[in-house]
Amino acid sequence: MAAKKKQPAARPSASDKPATLKDMLNPEVLAKLQAQANELKASEEERRQEEQRLALEAKQAERKRLENDFEYLLGQSESKKTNKYD
Repeated sequence: MAAKKKQPAARPSASDKPATLKDMLNPEVLAKLQAQANELKASEEERRQEEQRLALEAKQAERKRLENDFEYLLGQSESKKTNKYD
């Protein structure tokens, strides 16, 4: 009896991979989804920058308010004097 030749195991080709959602979507729909994602990222960045601007304005307003507060300025002056001689 002749020995049977072993056939090499079939390697999965690129076409044998399971289909992904991206593969199944219409290219137009995919482009719309990507555009929407980009818009959302841009709006989130704008919102973050606006929050930073508002926080900076609030800090500046508080600093200006404290500069006009005599009790605060006196306390700052006294703390500088005590630190100077320590």
